[in-house]
Formats: sequence, structure tokens, C-alpha cells
Amino acid sequence: GYSQHMQQANLGDGVATARLISRSDWGARLPKSVEHFQGPAPYVIIHHSYMPPVCYTTVDCMKSMRDMQDFHQLERGWNDIGYSFGIGGDGMIYTGRGFNVIGAHAPKYNDRSVGIVLIGDWRTELPPKQMLDAAKNLIAFGVFKGYIDPAYKLLGHKQVRDTECPGGRLFAEISTWPHFTHLNTTEASSTPTPVEPQAHAHALAHPATPQGAPQAPPQV
Repeated sequence: GYSQHMQQANLGDGVATARLISRSDWGARLPKSVEHFQGPAPYVIIHHSYMPPVCYTTVDCMKSMRDMQDFHQLERGWNDIGYSFGIGGDGMIYTGRGFNVIGAHAPKYNDRSVGIVLIGDWRTELPPKQMLDAAKNLIAFGVFKGYIDPAYKLLGHKQVRDTECPGGRLFAEISTWPHFTHLNTTEASSTPTPVEPQAHAHALAHPATPQGAPQAPPQV
């Protein structure tokens, strides 16, 4: 497993590292099976959960991880929570399937990517700084440890599937990050058949707007 705390590796620019929460910490069930792929991963794919909504305490974020795992394993019948990692509004990083494990978050890319979900609905609001920093730190950690290719391509889920994920506001943000890539048609289509091909890994994918939540038109 990974260190309970990501070590203060030389990640450049004095980036502080965030705490990595293990599966046992958040109360994950065992996966039905685990299939690995050879690293380092050439792609990092960013998602939002839409539902569950943003969580700001570790207790709430742990519950959000359990809720997503319940939805993916029990309702969709997948091996495990679809994502490689989750990012909470508490600024913590939650281990999902982890590095070098085939995911269920982006068809055609599941066996060559790290899928990172920022818990919440980021169509019109920008995730708080601690979430964005944690995502950047996780990517830097993955590169430093050899799990992510130093020449990785950063994508939003909407670039590889017909979806509004990771939300218009978050997508606009990641499009300014290093390694963000505009895929050409060949890259987007001529890819291997994925494992768990129905992978649209958003828990409660786009239900009615939660009671009390602001009404926001989908961004397409």
C-alpha cells in the first residue's frame, strides 16, 4: 500500500503534500477482484461526482466514498468504486482503486489512466483551493513515485465520453494546468475495448437537483 502520509518528496515549487487516506480508513469493502495494468499511466483523467455533493469534513467525505462504492459495486455491479482516488473538500486524498489498477471511470482509458474524482458538483462553482491543491499534489506524487508517466496527458472526463463531467467550471480550471491536452480524433476513438465498458462512474448520475441546492443549468 501507499504511505499513510505522502512523504515530503521533492515535488518542485515547494508543494506541500496532503494526507492520503487509506481504504481501511474510510471503511471500504473489499473489491470483488483487482486487475492491474503496467505503469506508469500515460493519462490522468479528472471527474466530479455530481452526487454526492461536496463534503467539508473528513467524516462526511469518508461517507461519500462509501456511498460511491455502494452505488458502483451494489447497483452497477462493478468490482469496486470506479475511481482511482477521491478528493474531499477537507483537502484529503482518498484511496479508491489506487495506482496501476484498472478502473471503471473512463471507457477506453480505464487500463492506462489514473482517475481522480473531486467530490461535488462543479458545473458552476470552482472547487475550493484545498481540493485543487490536493489533486495537483496527488499527480505530482504519482509522477515522483513512478506511477504516472512524467509526460502524462491530463484530460477531463468529457473529452473521452459524452458527459458534462467534470463540470464546466472545473473543466475550465484544469484546462489551465500543466499537461492538459486537447485530444485529436484518432486518440479519442482508436483505443482498446475497456474493462467494465459501461463505466459512467458518477454515483446517482445526474438525479434531480438535491433539495435546497441552487438550480444551475447543465454546461455542455
